Amino acid sequence: MAENLQDHLYQNIRAGLLAGHFQPGERLKIRELASQWGTSPMPVRAALQRLVAEGALEGEPQRSVRVPPMTRERYEQIFQVRMGLEGLAVELAAPRLNDADIATLRACVQQMDQAIEQRQVQGYLTANSQFHLHLYAACGNPVLVRTIESLWLQVGPFFNRLFTNADLSLRLNDFHEDTFAALEARDAKAARQALEQDLTYFARFLLNLLDLEQGVR
Repeated sequence: MAENLQDHLYQNIRAGLLAGHFQPGERLKIRELASQWGTSPMPVRAALQRLVAEGALEGEPQRSVRVPPMTRERYEQIFQVRMGLEGLAVELAAPRLNDADIATLRACVQQMDQAIEQRQVQGYLTANSQFHLHLYAACGNPVLVRTIESLWLQVGPFFNRLFTNADLSLRLNDFHEDTFAALEARDAKAARQALEQDLTYFARFLLNLLDLEQGVR
C-alpha cells in the first residue's frame, strides 16, 4: 500500500514537471505537498528523492528539494540532444500511428488553440506535453522514449516562460498544426521537419530570454 502511494505521488509530481506546472528554482516543500495530498511526509519525501536521483529535481541543505534553475549553457546542451532524439522519434512514430493516436493528437492541438485564446497557461502546457509525449511514445523504441522524457523533466518547468510575450503566444501552436498535418498524411519527413522547426523557434526565444535575465551582452 505504501509503495503504491509513493508511486502515485511520484507519477503526479513527474507529470507536473513534464507539463511545466512547476517553475525553475521553485522549492518543493514536503509538508505542504503532504497536506495537499492528505498523506504523511514520508511517501512524499520518497517520491521526491526518486526524482532527485533522476536529475529532475535537486536536493538542498536541510532536506529541501527544488526544481533546478535554468541557465543558457544547460538549456543549450539539453536542446542539442532533444533535436536529434525528438526528431528521430517523430520520424519513427509517423507510420505507426493508428486512428486513435491521430484523434488524440488532434484533440491536443485543439486544446492548445483554445488555451491560447483564453490565456490559460497550464491548460496549454498540459496539452503541449500530451501532444509531444503521446507522439513520441508511438515510436516503438522504449529506450528512446525514456531518454526524451528524462530531458523533458529538466526543461518542462522552463516552458512557463513562453507566455511572457503576448505576441509570441500567437505562434505557440503553428508548428504543432504543421506537424499534425504531416502526421495525418503519414509524411514522416515533413513531420520531423515541422517538429524540429517548433523546437528551434522556441529555443531561440527562450535562449534570448535567458540572455536578458542574465545580462549577457
